Amino acid sequence: MTSDAVAVDSPTNQDLSDRAEVRFRVMRAIEQNPHLSQRDLARELGVSLGGVNFCIKALIDKGAIKVENFRVSDKKMRYAYILTPVGIHEKAHMTSRFLQRKMREYEALKAEIESLREEQISGGNDEL
Repeated sequence: MTSDAVAVDSPTNQDLSDRAEVRFRVMRAIEQNPHLSQRDLARELGVSLGGVNFCIKALIDKGAIKVENFRVSDKKMRYAYILTPVGIHEKAHMTSRFLQRKMREYEALKAEIESLREEQISGGNDEL
């Protein structure tokens, strides 16, 4: 007995890689500036505030980052997000995968550009 049903909520590989890229970018930004607020992270990365919040909670749950309080002024406390040893290891692994993915995208784009140039030249239009 087979089923033709498709899981509606099942994320695609692209969804997973997009999430991994956001997670990677959040970890890089946190490593560079642990005092960024979630709002600042969202603005810097071009991601929704809710998306950053979800990502940070997931990273905390995985043990990849920890949260520390620090005082901005006498009346205000803020958070600093610190990569843990687990987070540093995961980020290093993600950096390698991210670089491999970007290199594949670069090679595919380079091939597409070359193909378009050849089409343009063979069509008698050599402007660029």
